Parts: sequence; structure tokens; C-alpha cells
Amino acid sequence: MFTPTFSVGHSRKAPLPSSNEITPSDDAIESVLVEVDGVAMVRLLGPQDRLIKAVERAHPTVDVAVRGNQIRLSGTADAVAAAERLVDELVTMARGEVDFDDAAVTTSARMLKSDPGVSPAEVLSQAILTSRGKSIRPKTLGQKLYVDAIDENTIVFGIGPAGTGKTYLAMAKAVQALQRKEVERIILTRPAVEAGERLGYLPGTLTDKIDPYLRPLYDALNEMMDPEVVPKLLAAGTIEVAPLAYMRGRTLNNSFIVLDEAQNTTPEQMKMFLTRLGHGSRIVVTGDVTQVDLPTGSSGLQLVTRVLAEVDDIHFARLSSDDVVRHTLVGRIVDAYTKFDAEKQAAAYQREQVDAANRADRRAANRPEPQDRRPKGWRR
Repeated sequence: MFTPTFSVGHSRKAPLPSSNEITPSDDAIESVLVEVDGVAMVRLLGPQDRLIKAVERAHPTVDVAVRGNQIRLSGTADAVAAAERLVDELVTMARGEVDFDDAAVTTSARMLKSDPGVSPAEVLSQAILTSRGKSIRPKTLGQKLYVDAIDENTIVFGIGPAGTGKTYLAMAKAVQALQRKEVERIILTRPAVEAGERLGYLPGTLTDKIDPYLRPLYDALNEMMDPEVVPKLLAAGTIEVAPLAYMRGRTLNNSFIVLDEAQNTTPEQMKMFLTRLGHGSRIVVTGDVTQVDLPTGSSGLQLVTRVLAEVDDIHFARLSSDDVVRHTLVGRIVDAYTKFDAEKQAAAYQREQVDAANRADRRAANRPEPQDRRPKGWRR
């Protein structure tokens, strides 16, 4: 059980008993003492010791005891080694002034379990930009790979469920590129699928009718930049937020272009959008192929993953429920729906197989018997 107290940097293992003292019941037990220097223990422990308790939840077979600036981990050798690595990563983050919470502890433990070679402290300390004292940074390994792909490729597709930060991180990279003068403008677009023929029933001008569908992009901009600056940049055309239909016929040079909700594009719209790419521009396309709202036809995002899969300088970043950074319940909801869809597809496939077998049986039963066409009186 967790015993509260405080502080990490250098770690050492407690002395092991002599061979005469080891019994069959305790030869797999190990105790490691981690000493924490140069870190405010309140940052490492968290409110109500929430962070260290998260370490125990990630490694339930390890007992964690904290006294002063020392943390003692006790349990089986493998479990203690894994917990010690996690604590060391948390100390590194605390020293680097990285803001992290119990969700980040859980994410870090998952990273280390899936890939022991990765460093959660390195992943979570990569700040894309800072706005009003808040740093925007990847919070999972999948997000880190997604952000790195944006730096390394001209066109990147961010595909994954809701809450994985696809659009938010893409917009953060766009603002970063503008601030560094790597591009001259930002263009944010998304299809207004829900509007369709109902636009005429909404009040106001065409812009007023479309703005509600673009509101999430405006909200993200206001979080990443000074709200007083955003209207000026919009008025000057340095930042443009527009529905996808407005992209037709244009060539977009020296721009960072983000297409959001791309699962609601048709194959023709996706081709039209991607061919707007001009010199000095980059494109990030985001979407969730499990939430297609198109009334008819196939999704352009689903098709493009097959058409452009082998094209150089185009990258497809796949995010999953492990990359969800909203409420932890969101990840479980995504997994539940994924499981349900898989079971539904399996049941549909099984029904198709049964129907095909039944049709084959009916055809065989209705097939007329072959007639004897030999002439009467014929003898061999």
C-alpha cells in the first residue's frame, strides 16, 4: 500500500540478503530506494498524493512508500524495475517543469509497457507553442509520432477517433509555422455536410449560416493566439477559415492548410482539395472514418487511404483510443463502439456466408435432372 511522503534523480537498489537468508518465498522480492533531489515533492506527488497513487494503479503488485525525498518500491524484480523506470521518468518531467497529471502518469506507464525504448519525459516535454502561460504539447506516443510526421512530410493524414487531438495539434503546428514565418498564411477548412439544402432555412447571410460549422476552428484559434490578434489576422487574410466548397479553383501557395472532418468529404472533394497544393505549402487532413455523416456515397477519406498509400511524402498517422486525451471514459466509449462494430461486421459476414450456402443449395435442388438423349433402340 502507498505510504505518503516526498521526492527522484539517482536510484539505488537496497542490499540483497545473503544466499543463506533467501527462502523460496522471497527470492523474487526486491526493494528499491529512489532518492529525489532538486524537485519539489509536491509536484511529484500531486494533490492528495494523486500522482504517486497513479503509479500504484499502473503497477498494482508494487508497494510504494514515500518518506521525505525518498521513494521505496517493493515487489517482484520485474514489477519493481518497471515502476522504478516510471518514477524516474516522472522525476525527469518534474525537473523539466513539464505539467503532468494522473492521466499523464497512466499514459507514461502505457508507453513504457508498449515500447520500453521510448522516453515519456521526452514525448511529453515537446512543446509546440505556448499561449498565455499554457503549453501545447503531445500527450501520448501516437500524438508525438503524428506531430513528427507533420514536420517531416508535405501531406499528413491524421486518422483516429474523437478526442485524440488530431485537429488541435494540427492547428498548433499551423500557428507555430506562421509564427516562425515558415508560411505566409493559415487556411482552415471543413465540409459543412449538415447544412446541405437546409442552409436557406437558417437565419442571416451565407457566412452566418456556415459559421456554426466552423466554430470549433475559431475556438481553437482563440486558445492558441491572443483573442485580440485573431480578428485582425482574419481580416487581413493571414488566417482564413472557410468551408471546403470555397477551395475549388484555387492554388494555395506558402500556406499551412488544415482540412478537418475529412470523413465527410466525397472522393471527388478529396481529390479537388489535395490538388490545391501549391509551392511552399503543407497540408494536414484530419478525420474519423467511423463517424461518416454523408447521406449517400463513400467517404473520400476512406478511399484516399488506399489510393495514396504508396505515394512518397504523404504520411498516414493512425491514432487510437490509447491517444484519447479527453475524459478517460471517452477512450472506453471508443473501445466499446469499436468492439460493437467488429461484432456487427462479423455477424453480417456470417449471415452472408449462410445465405450464399442456402442459395447454392436451392440452385442445386432446382436444377433439372440430365435427360437421356440417346435414340430409342440404341444399343452399345
